[in-house]
Amino acid sequence: MRILVTGSAGHLGEALMRTLRVSTDPPVGIDIKASPFTDHVGSVIDRAFVRECLRGVDAIVHAATLHKPHIATHSRQDFIDTNITGTLNLLEEALAAHVRCFIYTSTTSVFGRALVPPPGAPAAWITEEVTPIPKNIYGVTKYAAENLCELFHRSCGLPCVILRTSRFFPEDDDEHAARRRFDSDNLKVNELLYRRADLEDIVSAHLLAIGQAPALGFERFIISATTPFTQEELPTLRADAASVVRRHFPHFESEYARRGWSMMAGIDRVYVNDHARARLGWAPRYDFRAILRLLADGQDYRSPLAREVGAKGYHAQTFAEGPYPV
Repeated sequence: MRILVTGSAGHLGEALMRTLRVSTDPPVGIDIKASPFTDHVGSVIDRAFVRECLRGVDAIVHAATLHKPHIATHSRQDFIDTNITGTLNLLEEALAAHVRCFIYTSTTSVFGRALVPPPGAPAAWITEEVTPIPKNIYGVTKYAAENLCELFHRSCGLPCVILRTSRFFPEDDDEHAARRRFDSDNLKVNELLYRRADLEDIVSAHLLAIGQAPALGFERFIISATTPFTQEELPTLRADAASVVRRHFPHFESEYARRGWSMMAGIDRVYVNDHARARLGWAPRYDFRAILRLLADGQDYRSPLAREVGAKGYHAQTFAEGPYPV
């Protein structure tokens, strides 16, 4: 099976290309940036370019996107052009090229305002049943592209799988308060409890989706590390996260103390991956328990693939206030 990967110069795109190059027919990587993992340089906005790149392709993984970090540097029209029109071009040309399936990399950011409960309420339990309430142009355009995928499945029969990925990028957090309060690695390990996944696990979910899309037809999945928390713990989790974490991992604080790390005071949402584990057979390896074992052994908490891809940044320039302007 020949697979086309859009956004092949990005974090996920490069990871997919690295993996596919050793496990399947040579994949095709496209991106607006030249890179060792980009076979064709061009934009998904250019339909003629998309058409040419799809020759002989059996499956599409559409990872190219404008991200939240681009909100302050790109116009709303740029987001519409790339995230919506680009997806539409790929879907229409996929039909014309008789592509077998379409995997769309979406984001948990589509949930938007549904992620943060009002003060005093328990933490939010986020499953695929939660109705998205996008709060910015990024979320709006990603959700619109998801709905285009559903339309093409319902009306044209194209198998489409939506993967709503949680955080997996290695860059520093965009919130100044979070950067001031936590070491970057400390924050990322904390987030593996409820809103982050390792890049290797994100890739494995995409590979499973490619194989199962024809049988699934259309599905949406939350792709995030398996949380240890239960719904009964949500009230306490919002008010006193450390006490809940201690219940599951009695020795986590000693491991944290060795590094001068701390747990956040409260956690406001929990991403639930039950559906992906049940329907895709996805078995993410890098959850909080596994990371604690790696840390105790003096190892890097990131997967080998995540370390190979490394940090890329989102802009050519740097910003005084953080990894990108907010």
